[in-house]
Amino acid sequence: MTTISTIEFRRSSWQTAVLFALGFWLSASLVLDWVIMPSLYVSGMMSQDSFTTVGYVIFWAFNRLELLFAAVVLTGVLAWRKIHYQWHTNSLLLAVILFAIAIFNTYLLTPQMCAMGIHLNLFDTVSTIPTEMNLLHGSYFFLEVIKLVVGGTLLFRCWQNS
Repeated sequence: MTTISTIEFRRSSWQTAVLFALGFWLSASLVLDWVIMPSLYVSGMMSQDSFTTVGYVIFWAFNRLELLFAAVVLTGVLAWRKIHYQWHTNSLLLAVILFAIAIFNTYLLTPQMCAMGIHLNLFDTVSTIPTEMNLLHGSYFFLEVIKLVVGGTLLFRCWQNS
């Protein structure tokens, strides 16, 4: 009667790190893309000259956090794969895709959008959005959808294998 069962639910620390990083990263992406940016657009801030500066400051900080979380996810998946050989190779591919999207957004897409949106002509009173900007916005949101689908799939797999 004095025997106590020591069965407990244990999860790898890497798996916990991946779950936390993916959960926080995906939820922050949803808040930024579906709450903050539409609010700024509806409030009329996009027609102001300072919108590019504000957008760059917001996305500079967020993209660096994305890189950090993508690195944690990729490292966690690599460590988890090293410990558990039966884990899918597809999960490693999903983590690499997430890391590649974070690098592409940080070093190519966001600087290009900000450079295109800077208002450099002081004599031009009419500020219009270049047509290339719509293409860049479209590619950004396409990558965001891919990131959410891939990240959600990886989150589900990681949660399922606990």
